Amino acid sequence: MRLARRRFLQLAAGAAGVPAFSKLTRAQAYPAHPIRVIVGYTPGGSADLTARLMGQWLSERLGQSFVIENRPGGGTNIATEAALRSPPDGYTLLLAAPANAINATLYNKLNFDFLRDSEPVAGLIRFPNVVVVHPSVPVKSIPELIAYAKANPGKLNMASSGNGSTIHMSGELFKMLTGTNMVHVPYRGGAPALTDLLAGQVHVMFDNIPTCAEHVKSGKLRGLAVTSTTRSEVLPDLPTVADFLPGYEASAWYGISVPKNTPADIIDRLNKETNAVLAAPAAKERFAELGAFLLSGSAADFGKLLADETEKWGKVVRFAGVKVD
Repeated sequence: MRLARRRFLQLAAGAAGVPAFSKLTRAQAYPAHPIRVIVGYTPGGSADLTARLMGQWLSERLGQSFVIENRPGGGTNIATEAALRSPPDGYTLLLAAPANAINATLYNKLNFDFLRDSEPVAGLIRFPNVVVVHPSVPVKSIPELIAYAKANPGKLNMASSGNGSTIHMSGELFKMLTGTNMVHVPYRGGAPALTDLLAGQVHVMFDNIPTCAEHVKSGKLRGLAVTSTTRSEVLPDLPTVADFLPGYEASAWYGISVPKNTPADIIDRLNKETNAVLAAPAAKERFAELGAFLLSGSAADFGKLLADETEKWGKVVRFAGVKVD
């Protein structure tokens, strides 16, 4: 009887240790094969570049390939749904972007709820837009832009890369806080919008810094201010919009999300390795060249950013009265 009881206690003790051992083994074994990163944008843009840089650096740390899969279309909703419907095993990552926060209010019907159906892993970078005007527009500062727009309601055309884009929403937030009336002109992407701005076909744009910084430096466009709360090292002479309009902040950001129910130990591993990459000099230098600020931090930190941005841009979308079916 004593032997049987002793054996039972040994087996019970062993069974109690299985869950912890399994988690440890899984975390150590992960990743066992290549990981795909789904990006809701075309190749060549800032989102694609960010995903490829992070994929390369994470591959070096984790010893597996990171395959970048571009799935543009539907305002990033096609890519987001594909990622969230994937098995929650850590082998499908989504490059999360402001569109995920904006679309929650912008679209009447989505097949997913991003905050409900995803798990945050880590923030990557954040970079501001820059308020630029064609040189023919007679303004040289944010106060002058506000005054001119109020004196000429509906006469300034504000270009964007499309309804609900960060470029569009940056402008709508500006209009909301200043009470100005600029006519929104959406394009199918930032490149054609910028082309028309350079040609003087439109007047104002809240463009991404990596895209238009060289045009500002060359004088082809007039930069008025950056949309972050601090100045940009890429355009250090420009003030911030918030210097003249307290409470204004608009920026693009990228991070990593995974499908709901992805094991916590895998999320922890990805978060740890991502933060290690962002702490490395190579990442700091490369992203600084793009005018980006590093985010890093815990998964919970990125989750808070997602929730805050969803609430913030929801208010702007409702103010602008923009809806996409």
